[in-house]
Amino acid sequence: MSELRFVRLGFGDEAVEYQEAWQKQREVHAARFEDLVPDTCLLLEHPPVYTAGRRTADSERPLDGTPVIDVDRGGKITWHGPGQLVGYPIQKLPRPVDVVAHVRRLEDALIRTAADFGVETSRVEGRSGVWVLGDPVEQRQALGGLSLDFDPRLQDEEFDPRLNGPEYAPSNAGQRREDRKLAAIGIRVAKGVTMHGFALNVNPDNTWFDRIVPCGIRDAGVTSLSNELGREITIEEVLPVAEKHLRDILENAELAPRVIERPAGQSAGRATEEPVEQPAGQPVGQPKAAAAAPA
Repeated sequence: MSELRFVRLGFGDEAVEYQEAWQKQREVHAARFEDLVPDTCLLLEHPPVYTAGRRTADSERPLDGTPVIDVDRGGKITWHGPGQLVGYPIQKLPRPVDVVAHVRRLEDALIRTAADFGVETSRVEGRSGVWVLGDPVEQRQALGGLSLDFDPRLQDEEFDPRLNGPEYAPSNAGQRREDRKLAAIGIRVAKGVTMHGFALNVNPDNTWFDRIVPCGIRDAGVTSLSNELGREITIEEVLPVAEKHLRDILENAELAPRVIERPAGQSAGRATEEPVEQPAGQPVGQPKAAAAAPA
């Protein structure tokens, strides 16, 4: 069992600018690597900001040139802002780090948090994060007068939902009864210590997501606890619940290094390099990444 310390950096009127929080992460990361502090989870809100991971395509950024902060995590573009609980768990893990296992633990904590508020969530294969699953395709409403069998988002790789009306907007996914993301996850691992983390939509203005292609996903959308429940939920209500589940899962996890598959006959010598990149949906044992995507 490893102690997990929570630090509440700022919420509401004291929301923390992204660059300031990023610097705080670096400081805690360095201290954790030197064993000067225990595993630490920074919890906060950000003022409105778009951040882009390493795999973000130009076509997924805001069309109007709104500034975007490029960051060193995996994944693509997302939004942070008021009404969203952001958590940066900074943990020292056995090396070589099993990035996928770490992402799954964060997902588990957030799935339990949502369940405590009466929102059933799940994983979606190949897409990290926490999702509210939509209705079967044949039961969903048609878009723009078209049958879903001809949904252009699925048929046309260049289709841009932002240019084709509000019926395609990510923030309206609940009305379309599609899969919709409640929480995004994107991490980085350096020197065996994690950075970045999760963003749980509690009661944000989800129309901020309509200006980008969130996490590079064109055929799904976003949601929040408040949207799913039809009533206002606050960060203040969610904080202690999220802390409880993060503590329970992260402190009690049986941590193990990633298993490296080697060709038959190759010596199982000590791994000398940390993985450079591993998208969160990638099976353990394949070529890896020190950054897991919020996809």
